Amino acid sequence: MLDNLDAVILARAQFAFTVSFHFIFPSFSVGLASYLMVLEALWLKTGQGVYANLFRYWLKIFAVVFGMGVVSGVVLSYQFGTNWSVFSTRAGPIIGPLMAYEVMTAFFLEAGFLGVMLFGMSKVGKGLHFFATCMVALGTLISATWIIAVNSWMQTPAGFAINAKDQFVPAGSWIPIIFTASFPYRLVHTVIAAYLTTAFVVGGVGAWHLLRDRSNAGARKMFSMAMWMAAIVTPIQILAGDAHGLNTLEHQPAKVLAMEGHYEPSPDGASLILFGFPSNETAQVHHKLEVPRLGSLILKHDPDAPLPGLSDFPRDQWPPVPIVFWSFRIMVGLGFAMLAVGIWSLLARFRGMLYDWAWLHRACVVLGPAGFVAVIAGWVTTEVGRQPFTVYGLLRTAESHSPLAAPAVAASLVAFLLVYFAAFGAGTYYLLRLMAKPPAPGEKEPPKVPQRAAGITPAGSVGVPLTAAE
Repeated sequence: MLDNLDAVILARAQFAFTVSFHFIFPSFSVGLASYLMVLEALWLKTGQGVYANLFRYWLKIFAVVFGMGVVSGVVLSYQFGTNWSVFSTRAGPIIGPLMAYEVMTAFFLEAGFLGVMLFGMSKVGKGLHFFATCMVALGTLISATWIIAVNSWMQTPAGFAINAKDQFVPAGSWIPIIFTASFPYRLVHTVIAAYLTTAFVVGGVGAWHLLRDRSNAGARKMFSMAMWMAAIVTPIQILAGDAHGLNTLEHQPAKVLAMEGHYEPSPDGASLILFGFPSNETAQVHHKLEVPRLGSLILKHDPDAPLPGLSDFPRDQWPPVPIVFWSFRIMVGLGFAMLAVGIWSLLARFRGMLYDWAWLHRACVVLGPAGFVAVIAGWVTTEVGRQPFTVYGLLRTAESHSPLAAPAVAASLVAFLLVYFAAFGAGTYYLLRLMAKPPAPGEKEPPKVPQRAAGITPAGSVGVPLTAAE
């Protein structure tokens, strides 16, 4: 039975599963590292113990998330060699160095200061510990920058030449390879998404504890901070998404047309299809609900602007429209739900009821995981919308995979499913247990840091028994 399956489809499914699983953790750790930096900065500035308490509360969660992100990410690099060896061979001269830069500039930075951040709060000076926290936060951002640079080159390749071995190689400077036409839009959109993901997790946890104890100082503080983030940053993310969409329409028009469900051109202004059931076989969106001319207004900022259709492109270059169409709507729908909660929280805040409106708290608990769903939906939109290419317009996915038999790929896919759900399921369960425990109220500041190394060792003075030294 397995011999009848398509090895390419199985390899794509395997990579989609592992990268989606992995993407959950960086999207949280990038935002959470910055949140920890803000908490420690506020503690150092104000001296309020609630910030130190929240720092320690979320630091334990960050340690678990960071560890699971590293482990799940290692698997992806192996798949480039096992399942996508042709892609690795042809694009390796460009992709390989960028991935190496990520390790050298970001992962080493994070790993170098992570120990101080996790275990040094009572062992080093406050300034040094805060510096370590800032370096970990910076490392997560640099890591995201390099990964987005890799993906952006695959989406909008530039600055390359093709050598005698049919490989993509730098044509000179690395600047156009790193800073491609889509890079700044993707980077801003992804980093803001990570911040919003973290904000709604923090807000959901704070709301959960407020429903049980409205007087908990830690829950009140984390909920307030998360709602400020939701109210201020969500509109910025919507604007960033609009700019990203315009850039994608310029460089990857077929992807945007698949997102919008436009099979036929619209010379007098395109409608916005809210819902429907697209079909590549019939080249139609069945049972659609649409708003006339709104599509052109959003995509061209002109309701009468013409818009092409997928029929203007070769049929073998169409992405799988149903997947892209619905993943895009899930992402956008959750984005507007986040905006609604942000506005709701502002109303509650201005009325002095931020910690008292139980229905607001319940809504935040429900939307706690919304950021994860939105970033995965956005990732699916980006990656599936690029099909049928791995390097857009230049290297097809069907030409990029390793010469593996379908049963071998299927067996490894099943193994990944079992191991991931067992290992990371246990990790997720532990994270939920950490979040279910309320932040301890009224916790004191960390103890004073000894001024000399001897002060932190259990040993007595030289030649004096420990009991006598004590």
